[in-house]
Amino acid sequence: MKPYDLTELAPNGLRRGYTTGSCATAGVKAALWSYFYGDVLNEVDITLPGGECYLQVAIDSLEKIVGGAVVKVIKDAGDDPDQTHRATIVTKVTVSKEAGIEFRAGEGVGMVKQAGLQIPVGEPAINPVPRQMMEMAIEEVCADLESPPLGFVIEIGCERGKEIAKRTFNPRLGIIGGISILGTSGIVEPKSLAAFKASIAIYINVALSEKAQEVVFSPGNLGQRFAREQLQLQLHQVVQVSNFMGYALDHLKQKLEEEGRRLPLLWIVGHPGKLAKLIDGHWDTHSKCSPAATGIVDRIAGELGISLGGLNTVEQAAVNFADEEKLWQVMAERIHEQVCGRMSSHVEEVRIRLFSMAGHLLNA
Repeated sequence: MKPYDLTELAPNGLRRGYTTGSCATAGVKAALWSYFYGDVLNEVDITLPGGECYLQVAIDSLEKIVGGAVVKVIKDAGDDPDQTHRATIVTKVTVSKEAGIEFRAGEGVGMVKQAGLQIPVGEPAINPVPRQMMEMAIEEVCADLESPPLGFVIEIGCERGKEIAKRTFNPRLGIIGGISILGTSGIVEPKSLAAFKASIAIYINVALSEKAQEVVFSPGNLGQRFAREQLQLQLHQVVQVSNFMGYALDHLKQKLEEEGRRLPLLWIVGHPGKLAKLIDGHWDTHSKCSPAATGIVDRIAGELGISLGGLNTVEQAAVNFADEEKLWQVMAERIHEQVCGRMSSHVEEVRIRLFSMAGHLLNA
């Protein structure tokens, strides 16, 4: 396993950082190391998702308590304009006689109050990958213990978390009381508006290198997974466009014109919570620039005679109505129409694939 080098700049020239999930994981590892071995560490190495790299994270403070420790880690989001940049993540870990790992929300971390998210209602807003990272940290610390404890209680909090959460999407999503503990890779990629648009242009240029026949555009990580596992494409052929699908398509057109050719196949892959907005012509899918996609999904379902009930999020529809093949097929067709209308003279074929957050394919 090799170290992850945060001093290496992202392709857009900006500095990377690490997620709240990485902060919490570092807190867990430092707390348990102190409890079992007595050492108060200034920094710890945590294993990143995938197991290929580890990241060194600084510890701000550690307080020993009965049965465990409380650790504070200050989040460094790099050059990304993240609302939780420099936030203090507080991790309290105690051993338990009850088997298993119990996650709790401390002060400043929210609780899930609405269905449709990756975490069930009534659970602390600690996403699946950070939970897995913390479980891995526990395994690493306990690997050499003759008699490890049966269980652990992990309580994650955030100083000023309630105030920070007001500037995030959490209130809209039904996450009450604070921020979420997030991260799918453990690393924060810098995504300031101008810089991220510049990085999209760079990624598109790279994707088209060597006269590539296929390119994948995706708002997030789902496109990478699909391209790797289903299409057997190289990762450089996948472009994460975030909220800027319109900008990405326009740059693709410009680049193809410069090369004097048409692209044989463009894939548009991702979650319908983003891609459905294209149906109504919202090419910048940020919530500040476009309405929620729930209304679009609900409207199309109504046209097809499908009742979705009270729809809080598109993910809720993707999970509860995954078998409504006609709904997702029609949505994909309408997204296809919009993209083709914008790219008809530059791309020979466009294919749309919609996925739930868990990676379940919704349309054929």
